[in-house]
Amino acid sequence: MAILHGGQLSRVAKQYQIPEDKWCDLSTGIAPFSYLIPNIPDKYWQELPTISQRFVDVAKDYYQAKYCWPLAGSQQLIEKLPQLWEKKINDDVSQIKRHVYLPQVGYKEHQQAWCKAGYQLHFYQKELPTEIQINSVVVVINPNNPLTDTFSIEQLIALKERCTQKQALLVIDEAFADIFDAQFSIVPHLHDQTENVIVLRSFGKFFGLAGLRIGFVCSTQKWCELIQEEIGPWSINGPALYIAELALKDRCWQDKQKQRLEEQSHKMQKLLMKNLPVKRFESNALFITVFLDNAAAVYEKLCQHAIYARLTDENDSLRFGIADDRQLQQLKLTMPTLS
Repeated sequence: MAILHGGQLSRVAKQYQIPEDKWCDLSTGIAPFSYLIPNIPDKYWQELPTISQRFVDVAKDYYQAKYCWPLAGSQQLIEKLPQLWEKKINDDVSQIKRHVYLPQVGYKEHQQAWCKAGYQLHFYQKELPTEIQINSVVVVINPNNPLTDTFSIEQLIALKERCTQKQALLVIDEAFADIFDAQFSIVPHLHDQTENVIVLRSFGKFFGLAGLRIGFVCSTQKWCELIQEEIGPWSINGPALYIAELALKDRCWQDKQKQRLEEQSHKMQKLLMKNLPVKRFESNALFITVFLDNAAAVYEKLCQHAIYARLTDENDSLRFGIADDRQLQQLKLTMPTLS
């Protein structure tokens, strides 16, 4: 069954019979400020896309990774990981019960991928799992989407060691990690060539260019080679590669982006806390999740006024992407009508 995500404005606009251009779409965690699209040389449109060593080196420098490889968005690998893991451990999957440990609340595509592959699901939330089955899989979303919870490097390294002892696969989804300092990521701590650790990084969220469909995997050399072989050539288009290389090198723009996202996040927090019956809220520089007694009813009222937030899967909270100034003004005008 398809998972309902944010960003489906056409469906919502049709449901509420409000033209799409009238909506304030805050349903995703994609930055409202995008990296400026440069003039793209014709060859990037005309030639088959090539992932050059120069491009890989730029990505390795940005992520502080020893080995990494681009993907057509991290979702591409999330869907393929179960079959890749089975291929790597290379035993009779019909004879062994598979186990995967996932956050109870988090990006549901991870759960769906492993569920489809026949894995037995185990859930955790605030505390990382300590008892792990041999050859199992542990998925960590850091920071969590939509709860914003984070785990420290010390906690993740301890988990990594437990997974190594159990010959387990550790998948760490750092899709929203760009808003933090470089020390937040576990990527620089991946050294052992025998480790089964895969880190997923998103490009589109922080750089505001989700339509490019590009992300990265950081892991060991063997894992990167296996992934490269699995996804094949030409999965990422040439213009996306060109733009991503420029953006990953542009440290000045990145610093400015972090600052303005923080500023807009603080403005939104004040507005939401003042105007909604919030029980509690969690926030970072890319999205804010507010917990309400009547989240579904508030979602309905917002949609009736062309404000599109994301009603979480648990129906107990709304996740708001960060608004730019124009969207913030529309949100301010709408808030008094909700009472």
